[in-house]
Amino acid sequence: QVQLVESGGGLVQPGGSLRLSCAASGSIISIYNMAWFRQAPGKQREFVANIISGGSTTYAESVKGRFTISRDNAKNTVYLQMNSLKPEDTAVYYCNRKYSLVSSWGSWGQGTQVTVSS
Repeated sequence: QVQLVESGGGLVQPGGSLRLSCAASGSIISIYNMAWFRQAPGKQREFVANIISGGSTTYAESVKGRFTISRDNAKNTVYLQMNSLKPEDTAVYYCNRKYSLVSSWGSWGQGTQVTVSS
């Protein structure tokens, strides 16, 4: 199975931008759904955005208009461009995948920490 590794997190001031990367150990062409989730301290993990193989995207209301998910099948990588960051975006960000509409999410990786603070 494809392994996923997140990177690109860091410390950024409110209003700033970051681009997260999710690098896969193999081809993602046949993976139906690639998604980003996040987990803030003391809170449950929550959905952020996903992109299916046809290119359709879905976003959580809290990030709509600020975040953009994309996938580069040639590089086996999924990105999350985050603009206009807010302190409430502070969390560990994880990527995950579903091979088909009815399959389960895979195991969770280490994630990448995003901290939005002045």
